Amino acid sequence: MMQAGGKALLFDIDGTLANTDPLHLKAFNQVLGPRGHVFDHARFSKELQGFSNASIGERFLGGEALDRRAQILGEKEEVFRTLVAGQIEPLPGLMALLDRADDAGIPMVAVTNAPRLNAELLLSGLGITRRFKAIVIGDELPHGKPHPLPYQEGLRFAGAGAQAAIAFEDSRSGVQSATAAGIPTIGIRTSLSHADLVAAGAIASASAFDDPDLLARLAAAMTW
Repeated sequence: MMQAGGKALLFDIDGTLANTDPLHLKAFNQVLGPRGHVFDHARFSKELQGFSNASIGERFLGGEALDRRAQILGEKEEVFRTLVAGQIEPLPGLMALLDRADDAGIPMVAVTNAPRLNAELLLSGLGITRRFKAIVIGDELPHGKPHPLPYQEGLRFAGAGAQAAIAFEDSRSGVQSATAAGIPTIGIRTSLSHADLVAAGAIASASAFDDPDLLARLAAAMTW
């Protein structure tokens, strides 16, 4: 379909399309716990959620060589993929929103700091891989979130202008990345509160994609 006036929807994946953060927390504790780093939900949301594995390795595995850091965090991702297999559920309202965007010819791009294997597993598990023009992986760029580059790449793939797009994010670093790229960003409250998301730069927040205020805002912004 033709693009609708340079508009676009850009989505984070983990915690935004599906509430996978509890499984990431479990996987991090399984792998980093024996190395002296144990996380509760509050610490996870401040120090792990939305950050790239490279920055997590630098912070928590500083005594290890770079290749060993990558190996340890690769183990964490394997644990996560095992935990998540067969239990990926979309957030309420997601499929209806994707249908509406497709019908309106509005391109969608996934923008994530997750490794490509995780991103592809989650999108295929939700059955929505074909919906996205591109999957932008922060770790494959010179800078991941919270730098604006991942979302700037997302806009490029969508052929959209920042102010004509809307981003959906659940983490501080993700909201910061999208807003730094100039994109109006809606926080999804799977892990953080409305106050936390707005403090990071979100223009609004929603519990899921069936939120009436969110749907009204999208109808006005996307003119569908």
